[in-house]
Amino acid sequence: MRTDIHVGIFDVFIFLGIFQGLLLSWFFIKNGLNNRKANLYQGLLLLSMALAIFEEWLNNTGYIVKVLSLTNFSEPLNFVFGPLIFLYIRSSLNPDERKKVMMHFIPFLFWIFYMVFAFIQSDEFKYNSYIETKHPDWGYLEVSPEIPDDPVGIRRFVNQLMVVQLITYISVSVIILLEKFRTLKQSLFNTDNELLIILRNTTLHFLVIITIILATKLYFGMRSDIGGYLVATYVSFMIYATSYQVLNRSDFFDKPGSIFPFPILKYRKSSLSDEDKEVILVKIKQEMEVKSYFSNNLASLSGLARQINESSHHVSQVINEKMNKNFFELLAFYRVEHAKKLIREDKNAKLTVEELAELVGYNSKSSFNSAFKKYSRKTPSEFRRSLSDM
Repeated sequence: MRTDIHVGIFDVFIFLGIFQGLLLSWFFIKNGLNNRKANLYQGLLLLSMALAIFEEWLNNTGYIVKVLSLTNFSEPLNFVFGPLIFLYIRSSLNPDERKKVMMHFIPFLFWIFYMVFAFIQSDEFKYNSYIETKHPDWGYLEVSPEIPDDPVGIRRFVNQLMVVQLITYISVSVIILLEKFRTLKQSLFNTDNELLIILRNTTLHFLVIITIILATKLYFGMRSDIGGYLVATYVSFMIYATSYQVLNRSDFFDKPGSIFPFPILKYRKSSLSDEDKEVILVKIKQEMEVKSYFSNNLASLSGLARQINESSHHVSQVINEKMNKNFFELLAFYRVEHAKKLIREDKNAKLTVEELAELVGYNSKSSFNSAFKKYSRKTPSEFRRSLSDM
């Protein structure tokens, strides 16, 4: 086996992107497990992309020969990119929506099972697979697998299947995104809504990736791996851009911080005085009770913080300490209370449950019903009937 190693400037660029992507994904996933599903999907997407370009880096530098057991380890991940992009966009637009998601990952789970035939092959066989895509001019090793690595011959179509799935999911994502633009009466390329801008740009990035894949496969052939290297470079750029956004929007620099801080209890070292907390509390209540911020179906902690010109960290602290709720509980409480008010005023019962949900900021009837029952122990319909019985 030849063990030539070559590391170029772009390989260094990609390697640093892999490391940063893995680190960044951990924070997104950790945050997503606590509250926002969109963060969870974004974290899983970053993790999947980092692992995928790690295999590309191993192949391009030649280090894969040192760890042949990892050959094609990321191939099943081809079938998570589309679903994760779609789920990230859908959950960002509808944070209260609770739909089953496992069905979207059936192709991924199937491919993991099917890849067992490839994973059990000998190192010599995996070496031949490596040089077939990267160094076809090298000599192949004599090896005859006892069990075929692709029993039914579908792995040769993995690129085509991945592109079809990716295009399908991104098309659906574009449709729901355009619908949200239309609902909010915003223009696709002329909007001041920060969330819509982020989701639009994310979608455009993946359209660029699809374009790179299609262009390189059509020009160099489906067996060529040149597109993978270009995609890895572009994904690394996306990871750097995401890191910049995260750091740029952080409130870490709003207060003194140690380079090597010891672990502390949440909010223990907060710079907020009791007077500051009361001021922020008044501003939160003003935004919720007078300006009805909760009725915005894209309401977020960062959005509320911008509205009252405070840091997200301080707003979260005040909501936790002074209102004994987290942001999403606060949002649900105000929405339900406003819904009760609308029901009481709707003497002729003209408003449907769907209309009520939309008026108070929910994107789905089921999420509205769940929140309403949690805070009133009745569904909206039951609450309406209880008023008529009085």
